[in-house]
Amino acid sequence: MKEWFRGKNGMMVHWGLYSLLAGEYKGMRSCSYAEWIQSYCRIPNAEYSKLAEAFNPVYFNAEEWVKFAKDSGLEYLVVTSKHHDGFALFHSKVSPFNVVDATPFKRDVIGELAEASYKHNLKFGLYYSQDLDWHEQHGGGYLSDPKLCCGSAWDNNWDFPDASKKDFSICFNEKIMPQVEEILKNYGELCLIWFDVPMTINENQSRQIYEAIKRYQPNCLINSRLGNGAYDYVSLGDNEIPKQKIEVSADGVNMNDINGFKPSPWGLYETAATLNDSWGFCSWDHNWRSAEQVAEIRNHLNSLGINYLLNVGPDGLGRIPVACQEIFKKAAKL
Repeated sequence: MKEWFRGKNGMMVHWGLYSLLAGEYKGMRSCSYAEWIQSYCRIPNAEYSKLAEAFNPVYFNAEEWVKFAKDSGLEYLVVTSKHHDGFALFHSKVSPFNVVDATPFKRDVIGELAEASYKHNLKFGLYYSQDLDWHEQHGGGYLSDPKLCCGSAWDNNWDFPDASKKDFSICFNEKIMPQVEEILKNYGELCLIWFDVPMTINENQSRQIYEAIKRYQPNCLINSRLGNGAYDYVSLGDNEIPKQKIEVSADGVNMNDINGFKPSPWGLYETAATLNDSWGFCSWDHNWRSAEQVAEIRNHLNSLGINYLLNVGPDGLGRIPVACQEIFKKAAKL
């Protein structure tokens, strides 16, 4: 079942409340990663949550997104079910901070995309932030150096400044683990779950998630950013393009640098990459890669047996930017 993954290409979608801000807040620009704007601009939860009241993406059409991916020659789709801001694009019974309960849109985005993907024979996977959650006092990241992140801090230290009162296990047990079980149970057969930045999560917690996935969906692949050595395949660094094939010696020691992770047990690797500089929609970022560059990178990675997961950031109305569409479609022909 894992062989479908080797040397394939997919589309990642970063979409959420941050898409409404489009990289700008009260006269300030975000960092290059527009989806980090809440942390970068230190937007209080009380104010950031108001974005949910305005989130009504009337142009969102799951079938159009899926057909676009298929027409671009892609084999799988990965969508942000919950990013670091804690907002879920699925109908979560665990937290009301979700697209159905907190917005006028009131539609389960993940459910619609899952249904469209299965209908059109596109493999479907989900991104889930299993450590950072700025909506929660006990979200992770408070033990890590903020100088190394894309915002002002890994955790929400503007609403919850006292790190001594934070306990990640509370967020993990009350929100993260239950939401992971929700997406495993409610959205059909997932090809993979894409976790990110394991800053605070401990080995027992990573294993708890890993074992739950294998219990509910044994064929679902797990990327290395779950943390603590619990994974099926290695997510290379953002936009990382290895020059040569990743090889492993007979005793299992890395022969190449693979972002600090041990080798994949099945030799499965993936590079997630942006089409401009941001993952989330950013109105002022026009630093697009050309279709020729995308095709060259894709062909090189595939020749090494590495997947190319290329990102798009739809806008707040649910539209994939025209520039993205043009590059994807042209690259598919090269």
